[in-house]
Amino acid sequence: MRADRLVSLVLLLRRHGRLSAAALARELEVSTRTVLRDIDALSAAGVPVYAERGRHGGFALLPGFHTELTGLNYDEALALLVAGSRRGAQAFGLGSALASAMRKVVDALPESHRAIAAGAAERLLIDPETDLLSRREVAEEVPDTIVTEIRRAVFAGHKLRIHYAAVDQTPKWRTVDPIGLVTVRGQGYLLATKSGTDRTYRLSRVLAAEELAEPAQRPDRVDLDRAWQERSTRFRTGGDQVTVLARVNPARREELLRTALAVRAEEPDADGWLRLEVTFSDQRHAEWALWQLATSAEALAPQWLRTALRDRAAAIAACYGVSS
Repeated sequence: MRADRLVSLVLLLRRHGRLSAAALARELEVSTRTVLRDIDALSAAGVPVYAERGRHGGFALLPGFHTELTGLNYDEALALLVAGSRRGAQAFGLGSALASAMRKVVDALPESHRAIAAGAAERLLIDPETDLLSRREVAEEVPDTIVTEIRRAVFAGHKLRIHYAAVDQTPKWRTVDPIGLVTVRGQGYLLATKSGTDRTYRLSRVLAAEELAEPAQRPDRVDLDRAWQERSTRFRTGGDQVTVLARVNPARREELLRTALAVRAEEPDADGWLRLEVTFSDQRHAEWALWQLATSAEALAPQWLRTALRDRAAAIAACYGVSS
């Protein structure tokens, strides 16, 4: 761990030229005392780092000092920088490691390409937190201590004990065999098995986690993308889900599909609208989704949904009606 930090310290000095102990401490997420000890360790190892006194002083490397390059070309480094801008690392507690890795990527480039690649990466934005309608996508916060313990168990192939708070249930401890980790729109999930049965746990609902020494009962290899697709399909077709037949203005089609779990059928209607058969997680979800579209959608079936929307509209009309 310290060796990685020493490398990061050198790369920071190479990139910025001169930094104070306080600035280095912020970048490396350690104390200034630790930074001073690391500077002494680098000097003892022969790295030409020196201190400059005064108001604008700090630590710097002697001009001309170079670390060993990794052979990355411009496009390879740019691809890594763009990939590093995504939020998956934050969901899995790897934010600090990602920052360190990005410094090494930039440092690995020839000097003539270094500024160009960093500038190019700033002009590409992947998965912003808000869309064009200013709808914010908020990544869930999971304590690093919890996600680190889960990650270790996944990579080591050990059983995992988690204190999990399922929806509308009292939190309880469970021992599971971890399969892998998935992040979707800023939300992290643990794929696992419990007593041989597939289970999916939302990381934000894990209150505590403990890696066990016992080996996990799981295949040596896994197709995580396929496993996620299979679990997603089971989720969409189980529980209290309801299927709705609706007519929708084509201009609002995407808005409806973003909230639905699945589309079972779709065909154009005689007047240019679309006739859709869609699935929602429950009755409340279906009513909310159709209500958002106002007169741009009409629920055709089931009848309870038509009744619920009519009653809601009547209540709104009564609220804003002209008083006598």
